[in-house]
Amino acid sequence: MELGRLEYLQALVTEFQVTDSSEAKEQVLANLANFAYDPKNYEYLRQLQVLDLFLDMLAEENETLVEFAIGGLCNLCLDKTNKDYILEANGVEPIINCLSSSNEETVMSAVTTLMYLTTPQSRQQTTALPVVECMLRFSLSASRRLSNLATVFLEDYCTPLQVEEARNLSKHTAVGIPLPKD
Repeated sequence: MELGRLEYLQALVTEFQVTDSSEAKEQVLANLANFAYDPKNYEYLRQLQVLDLFLDMLAEENETLVEFAIGGLCNLCLDKTNKDYILEANGVEPIINCLSSSNEETVMSAVTTLMYLTTPQSRQQTTALPVVECMLRFSLSASRRLSNLATVFLEDYCTPLQVEEARNLSKHTAVGIPLPKD
């Protein structure tokens, strides 16, 4: 049975690579993101370079591919090996870029992923001033899910000094990352 799992995941990755249909790509990426939820699949997904696939998809124009890719990364980064891989692959920046998505699911996954990726070594990057500013805006969102998640981020991952600095900066600037559409 275990051998069948690897072969099945390999078939999904191959299908993703060879298909020209964006619908098929979305379906396959959704499946891979779902498989990323199960720790039994972590080793196989690493072997098949699915973490790189997810990271690459964050730069896509297709919002659905981005949503599934960030969802997959969010599922995978609970594992220390995967977390280290994402951090070493410079994955934080493309994840931060997902915060400007108009898709609320993408934004929710990006915030959660940043939380999971926060370590003493990565904290400077995951709680950089623009991120904290963004979380302050999200904490005011009409979406309860987003405002609650952003509030947890601010309270549990940022220092009071960072939050204060971001508040002061926000007062002096009108530009920023827009809130996702509901």
